[in-house]
Amino acid sequence: MKLSSVSRKKYRIRNKLKKVSDKQRYRLSVSRSSKNISAQIIDDNENKTLISASSIEKDIKSKTKNKSEMSISVAELLAQKAKDKQITKVYFDRGIYKYH
Repeated sequence: MKLSSVSRKKYRIRNKLKKVSDKQRYRLSVSRSSKNISAQIIDDNENKTLISASSIEKDIKSKTKNKSEMSISVAELLAQKAKDKQITKVYFDRGIYKYH
């Protein structure tokens, strides 16, 4: 089955991260749409999502007005949850996006 260029790019980046990663670091994946943003911390060794945060949650949705404020709120919530689970080091998985 032939993959699209977007899927190839996503797999290429993700496989590079998996090669470099060690057991103490997890992957931080961010996905965005035109209206919402979500982030999750993933353990690739067990293929489990450890922590997730999204702008769809009620407390974030009610506080924020624009997407920039939403992304800051999601990041703060994710950081607080990671701190509670004692996760301090992650790899940023940029997916198909270019983050300059």
